[in-house]
Amino acid sequence: MTDFSIPIRVYIEDTDAGGIVYYVNYLKYMERSRTELMRCLGYDKPAFLEGGLLLVVHSANTRYLLPATLDDALQVSAEISKLARTYVVFRQCVYRGAALLCEADIKVACVRQADMRPAALPVAVHAQLKGYLNSADTI
Repeated sequence: MTDFSIPIRVYIEDTDAGGIVYYVNYLKYMERSRTELMRCLGYDKPAFLEGGLLLVVHSANTRYLLPATLDDALQVSAEISKLARTYVVFRQCVYRGAALLCEADIKVACVRQADMRPAALPVAVHAQLKGYLNSADTI
């Protein structure tokens, strides 16, 4: 498991008719974890950057391995696996204890709010993410 993770409890609203977590809710859990990681880095509204820029999910490559069920205590991790000029790829995992339930690579792109076209991450944001990425490699 990575160093950054948040706890999530599975509520009845998270489950489908079969009593297991509905697949899209894993993506919601991952969104919360990414948001909290960005909050820890000092961004109180992580989707909104300076100069009319937004962070938006570009793509998600997700693998579902084991089901979570009602009342499970989960840990949802977020780590930066790739940082480019216009996007960040987060490697995210959902665990129940030591069991890996779901894993995903989520690509988050920086776009201009006015036209939703790709834009470079602000220099300060890129530098902070790069610093975090490098410090995580040495832990």
